Amino acid sequence: MKISVLGTGSFGTSLAMVLADNRHDVMMYGRNQAVVEEINNQHTNGHYLKDITLPEALYAVSDLEAAVLHAELLVIAVPVKAVRSITREIQGILLSHNKKVLIVHVAKGLELNTHLRVSEVIEQETTDRTVEDICVLGGPSHAEEVALKSPTTVSTASLHNKGVATIQDVFMSKYFRVYINEDLIGVEIGGALKNIIAIAVGTLHGLNFGDNAKAAIITRGLQEIARLGTKMGAEPLTFLGLSGIGDLIVTATSQHSRNFRCGIMLAEGLSLEEAEEKMGMVVEGVNTTRAAYELSEEYGVEMPITKVLHQYLFDEISEEEAFYKLMMREKTSETIGLKELLQEQYKDWSNH
Repeated sequence: MKISVLGTGSFGTSLAMVLADNRHDVMMYGRNQAVVEEINNQHTNGHYLKDITLPEALYAVSDLEAAVLHAELLVIAVPVKAVRSITREIQGILLSHNKKVLIVHVAKGLELNTHLRVSEVIEQETTDRTVEDICVLGGPSHAEEVALKSPTTVSTASLHNKGVATIQDVFMSKYFRVYINEDLIGVEIGGALKNIIAIAVGTLHGLNFGDNAKAAIITRGLQEIARLGTKMGAEPLTFLGLSGIGDLIVTATSQHSRNFRCGIMLAEGLSLEEAEEKMGMVVEGVNTTRAAYELSEEYGVEMPITKVLHQYLFDEISEEEAFYKLMMREKTSETIGLKELLQEQYKDWSNH
């Protein structure tokens, strides 16, 4: 299959490697000409994937039109903040050439001002004339491990349920397994909100808090993700799967995770701007914290970890005050909020 991967970051590059290993005709697109030349001439992408040799069949261009016209399948692997602008460019190219493609994105976050999921952003900027279906690929999948062909399992879902079988077929390999999930909202929300919890856990790690505290934030964080996600229309069981607890565990416990590492840097005294600059890559959890906090207010969903992290990141309360706010909340039952949402959804299912 002719496939173009838009984005030459770590995850885009590792997925391009999977696709090239599966003998697809894979072109990468990037705006940085130096990175494009490195991929083509040295078969490396050292800034994002150190000590990794790329397949010789993999090649890159800095011409978006060439990448779009090459492809039957477009893989959008750019930061969330860039999705709308690049999709708008894609739409114009497709319209002018009367071409139609399948799109899959791997961005994990929410658009800052609109609070939209990534598939919703893509849907707003495209039409049925140009796009067959909009899919997401998500789950526990560090780019560094995918590039090393470490066994990885992910899930895919789509807007119209037309393209998921194709996504499963083209990505599936002996080290990269893809499951189909029918819950697009849940896969995207799980992938976005786990970054918030990862920053919080990284901060605890940087403060030398123990495993007890980190396990508590991860499990309580999953409750928050499920509460908001279910309220937004996701299936609760999705959050017990790869795009829920799976992605949360891998992102909130690994040094590969830029959100986890960002939390550590903040605890060590760096400012948010300094941490992001030192990272050299987008930390999606920062903007997602702001968007999710605003969504929780809009939907009337209690998200204490997200609320406190929002105050810590943007209102500059201290780590000690943030921890105190979490520990000294009023007494409550462990599952009361989620239980009520599940009961509401069960009534909806029964009525249908």
